[in-house]
Amino acid sequence: MERSGRSLMAKTSYLEGWKPASAGKLRRPLLLHSAMSPSRFHHLLAATLALALLGCTTGGTTGTRAPEPTIGEQREAVLFWSQAEREAGFRRMQAQFPSDVASHGMQVRELPAGEPLPLSGSAWLDDDALDGYMDRHHVAGLMVLHDGKVRLQRHGLGFGPDDRWESFSVAKSVTSTLLGIALQQGDIGSLDDTLPTYIHELAGSAYDGVTVRQLLTMTSGVRWNEDYADDQSDVAQMYRGACVDGQAHVLSYLRGLPRQWAPGTHWNYNTAETDLLGIVVERATGHPLAHYLSDTIWKPYGMAADATWIRDECDGSNTGGSGLSATLEDYARLGQFMLEGGRIDGESVIAEAWMQGAVQGHGSEDAPERGYGYQWWTDTDGSYSAVGIFGQMVYVDPSRDLVIVQLAAWPRATSSELVKARRDFVDAIKQAVDAETLERQAPPGRG
Repeated sequence: MERSGRSLMAKTSYLEGWKPASAGKLRRPLLLHSAMSPSRFHHLLAATLALALLGCTTGGTTGTRAPEPTIGEQREAVLFWSQAEREAGFRRMQAQFPSDVASHGMQVRELPAGEPLPLSGSAWLDDDALDGYMDRHHVAGLMVLHDGKVRLQRHGLGFGPDDRWESFSVAKSVTSTLLGIALQQGDIGSLDDTLPTYIHELAGSAYDGVTVRQLLTMTSGVRWNEDYADDQSDVAQMYRGACVDGQAHVLSYLRGLPRQWAPGTHWNYNTAETDLLGIVVERATGHPLAHYLSDTIWKPYGMAADATWIRDECDGSNTGGSGLSATLEDYARLGQFMLEGGRIDGESVIAEAWMQGAVQGHGSEDAPERGYGYQWWTDTDGSYSAVGIFGQMVYVDPSRDLVIVQLAAWPRATSSELVKARRDFVDAIKQAVDAETLERQAPPGRG
């Protein structure tokens, strides 16, 4: 497919209205005293944010006022929030951080009610077992669509059907999907275009020869540490620096990183690189991710409520790797959209070249055992999912016509135990659907 003749530079004009903080006006970052550990720094920062987030106030104080944390520092501190801060904050991210709105339209795609789905297995015999699962794992919402009907819907943590919840890396899958739409519309020329085609600032960096496809599959080969528990890891540092030349945080951060492997050979999960994909989409289409999402999926597919997407404080771009918040039902509609092959009113809005690679695992060293496509996690049975830290998930199983959504505030970003519990829940849903199917297919009993 040939690239559209429209100038990529001309398409970035929407950013001109965004005025990043100048060097003289940037709030000074909190300085890490030599006697203060990084962990102590994040605890203090998180405590400061909690006062604002939870609406707490303090009495008058005297002396020098501590400098306020920058927006970037506040975003990094989310990784180290307390349990109370997570449960209060994940539903209010648009109030805490500058965000753009993905508006919904006038027409809403209804989600008709189906028969309640009885869960199968000894661990899921009754509603009390499901309530226990939600309580133990701090689950805010569960929804199951089967054959397009709501078979299960639960809310917890005081989270309601009209509330939005932060999706974390579920946003990666959405950003990738938007790139597939931009490819269909001709704004992206080819998945094999190199990144400087769209982000000229990457010329001469370790990303110079990396393709869009390699970024989609997390195989850029650039060194990166995604350890959420390590406050000195790249993922905990990428938004903390000062703004440089009006560039997005990740752009100035990633330009300085070295290459560790040859591009396309080694899988290494990297949130910042999906932020780069978001910049590719924004520059190619001339629209912020939130507005492009509204125009291409949210309105035409029939989402019921607005979504919000956090902006980078330096250039105003939406951060493609995280920051999307939506309602439980609209996350389910998003899964249904994917289940239907990315079709709206019978027409495919996503490029076939993207669809073929998005939900299939790609072989590379250290790739996940269950597979990783174009920012979608894949499995051997043909199912795939968008997954975010602290328990977020949109699971799609085409063979069963099944969508499962979970929103949560896990006590840790991730762990093998938490992932296993969620997988057991998904397996229980699949077993219940299979049991129903077998029962319908069974011949009538003898009288």
